[in-house]
Formats: sequence, structure tokens, C-alpha cells
Amino acid sequence: MKIALMDSGIGLLAAAVAVRSVRPDADLVLSSDPDSMPWGPRTPEDVTRRALAACEAAAAHGPDALIIACNTASVHALPAVRARLEPEIPVIGTVPAIKPAAAGGGPLAIWATPATTGSPY
Repeated sequence: MKIALMDSGIGLLAAAVAVRSVRPDADLVLSSDPDSMPWGPRTPEDVTRRALAACEAAAAHGPDALIIACNTASVHALPAVRARLEPEIPVIGTVPAIKPAAAGGGPLAIWATPATTGSPY
């Protein structure tokens, strides 16, 4: 199985370690935008444009799935990336996993940019 991961910067490495721990057999494709990070101060439109470009670069390697390992990109670009790549490549965002954890009522910590915490998501 080939899994692509996209993040704007170094958070990509932590996500790759997490995926590798549960799927050591997977081939990983890492796609980032280090020259433009951080994405947090950018507009939602700019985040979406940059996320689409990074995801399309990853998709060119023919992954079986793509993980948007960036909360900022997940809240702003997930629908656009899914519209562009699915159903050929399933796209998984990070924020959908945070919502159920937050609904549990217990303590929760996230490392998030102003673009993430200020989004309506």
C-alpha cells in the first residue's frame, strides 16, 4: 500500500511516524510546502490553493490514500482536495478525528494555527 501525506511543514514528519507505526509495510509519499510555511497567517483561499498544489504533487505518485496531516489545510481545503482527487484517491483530513475527541468532554490539547482555531469548522 502506498500512502501519501501532505502538510505545510515539519508536522509532516510526526504524521509519517504515526502512520509508519500502524502500517510499517506502507510506502510513504511525503509532500510539503516548506518555502511557504507557516500557513496559519494565510487566507483560507491561499491555504486552499497551496494545499491543492501539494496534494496534486503527492497524487502524481499514485497513492492508495492521501492524508492531509495539517489542521489548517483540513479546515480550509479538505472539501476542495476531495472534490479534485476522490473517488480515485481517498482523502483523509485530521480535523474530523479531533471533533469526536473534543465531544468527549475530557481534557484535549491541539497544536493549531490562528487559521485553524478561527475557522467556523
